[in-house]
Amino acid sequence: MGLTAYCRCLGMLGVLLMGSLIGPGHAQSLEQQGISAADEPDFDTPLDPDQPLTEFPDFGVEWPDLDEEAQPLVAESEDVGAERQTAEGETGDQNIPPVEEQLAEQTPTDEFRPTDALAETAYGISFEGLPEAIGETFDTRFDILSVLEQYRGDDANFAQIRRRAQSDADLVERLLRIEGYYDAVVQTRFEADGAKRINVVIRVQAGPQYKLDTIALPGLESAVAPDPVNFRESFGLQPGDIVNSDRIMEAIGRIDGAMAENGYPFAETGEPELEIDHAERLGDLEVQVTPGGRYNFGSIVLAPTDLFDADHVQMIARFAPGDIYQASDLEDLRRALIATGLVSTIAIDPVAADDPEAVDVAVALTPAPLRTVAGELGYGTGEGARAEVSWEHRNFFPPEGLIRATAVLATQEQSGSLSFRRNNYRRRDNILNGRTALSIVDRPAFKAQTFSVAANIERQSNLIYQKRWSWSLGVELLASREEDVTGPTDATGRDTYFIGALPGLVTFDASDDLLDPTRGFRLSARIAPEASLQDGSFFYVRNQFDGSAYFPVSDKIVLAGRTRLGTIVGAGNNRIAPSRRLYAGGGGSVRGYGYQSIGPRDANNDPVGGRSLVEFSLEARVRTGFFGGNFGVVPFIDAGNVYTSSTPDFSGMRYGAGLGVRYYSDFGPIRIDVGTPINPQPGDSRIAVYVSLGQAF
Repeated sequence: MGLTAYCRCLGMLGVLLMGSLIGPGHAQSLEQQGISAADEPDFDTPLDPDQPLTEFPDFGVEWPDLDEEAQPLVAESEDVGAERQTAEGETGDQNIPPVEEQLAEQTPTDEFRPTDALAETAYGISFEGLPEAIGETFDTRFDILSVLEQYRGDDANFAQIRRRAQSDADLVERLLRIEGYYDAVVQTRFEADGAKRINVVIRVQAGPQYKLDTIALPGLESAVAPDPVNFRESFGLQPGDIVNSDRIMEAIGRIDGAMAENGYPFAETGEPELEIDHAERLGDLEVQVTPGGRYNFGSIVLAPTDLFDADHVQMIARFAPGDIYQASDLEDLRRALIATGLVSTIAIDPVAADDPEAVDVAVALTPAPLRTVAGELGYGTGEGARAEVSWEHRNFFPPEGLIRATAVLATQEQSGSLSFRRNNYRRRDNILNGRTALSIVDRPAFKAQTFSVAANIERQSNLIYQKRWSWSLGVELLASREEDVTGPTDATGRDTYFIGALPGLVTFDASDDLLDPTRGFRLSARIAPEASLQDGSFFYVRNQFDGSAYFPVSDKIVLAGRTRLGTIVGAGNNRIAPSRRLYAGGGGSVRGYGYQSIGPRDANNDPVGGRSLVEFSLEARVRTGFFGGNFGVVPFIDAGNVYTSSTPDFSGMRYGAGLGVRYYSDFGPIRIDVGTPINPQPGDSRIAVYVSLGQAF
């Protein structure tokens, strides 16, 4: 007999059994229920096995698969607040795993996914009765773990919403236990909220927060005196504090850090054990501490490599043999070695040394690719198109001796150069530079064919170590054939200059960030005595002073201001080579104007430069909520001018204003500024666009 016939027979058997149970006295009630005599089964007619089953109405809920293994409503994970009841039923103890591990393990299951084609109910979520002490951490965890939030905005039938709400009620109880609410009761209810929409209300009765009664750190006393007292103070928690799992883990992190920073490289802490007394609403905390020995730094042990030797690594390190061991020194060394660009992976670990009171530092690294070919295409208002290609070898002269060859083909420049750079020269963050270049420059301000040789040693800030004081000192020799456009179109004004300079720079940086400062200030001074041989020899000094300040108005608004003063003393404007004069205008100067376009001009309306300049800038850096708070707008106004005299008289100031946008990436803000000149000179463009990495100043 076929399956269809078999099922139909079972149906008829059910009808017969029902009839025998109901009895003849109930026949009339069938008619009252709408079942006519014509609808009654005809027992004399043989069954047709091919006749289809009668259609059943859809309940809006899928039939369960009885062969499928039942799944829990929430993925099982170690519960922060779970207690083990003792024989008395009033106390329990628990281990507290890191809460973030639970967040990573909790993921909504397919059981909560809306699969019913007839599902057409959306829903909202609200809370009642949450304690005022609950902060953003609770909200963040709920958003990550909640199955209601996971499918919020999707259609769902009521049965699915109820299951999600029950799962989230259990979740809220666990999250409340993290913050010390061990007696919390969480219930859910549903309220109408418009057509085809309900509101899921999660009602919380938190109860009191449990407090710590005793705190034990067994093993801590084995540290060298007076370290046990100091480490206990760094732990921070005291009897009477709230039983908060986050704060307990933070306290353990503090004591770990304190031991690692004070000579204990092999210190360990065990898992926290918390015993809860529900009757007294108290908790006893115990954390096993194993300090290990107290050590000083020994020698650096480096696996064989062609990059550099152990002595070079020791020179980079900010610690010396005999210094007290500090884990932060190892992290600093790791970052500094990665910053060389020569290393792709690195491991730095303390190891036992021959000296029983010292630990050696074992360094194992994997070399990174040492050669790079790079290209760059760009366009700048007032500067035209630019293409650049370069090749470099970052360890051509070990250790850290870089060679770079660069070629530039641009609208206003064609050049080639060969550069040498040695990082960490005789001292960490000291840099030795050398460069030789040949260039042809054709700008509105001047035309020049120049061969130059330069070298300098510098100590500059970097992303690992932003220094208060930085400096640079060098020498520069150049031969330049330049055309000074100062007359009618047919006048060349071409001269050859032989120049020697001793440029120097000193900077004091009291700001809080290298690429995106929000408070503090910066001051810098550039001084370059120069000697020029051209129709006789003469001397002059080029000077430039810069200052900038940053004032936070709120968490999202920073006011920033900048001023620049420049002067050349010792020679007249016409004797100084055009390429050595002072100019203003452009993305790092007065925005809204073309590059080097501000200042006195000749009969052809070309800028001629000068011997003094003054610039001012003011802008508001406003962060917005777009792109996760990584987007900002910057209205700005700039002013400046160039003068042929050696001191500025602040007359004829040129003003530019505009609006910029910032995208705050992990490696610094990306800047796009659009400016316009307020009082332009003849020939100035109405719009100028500037793109760069980092703020304008």
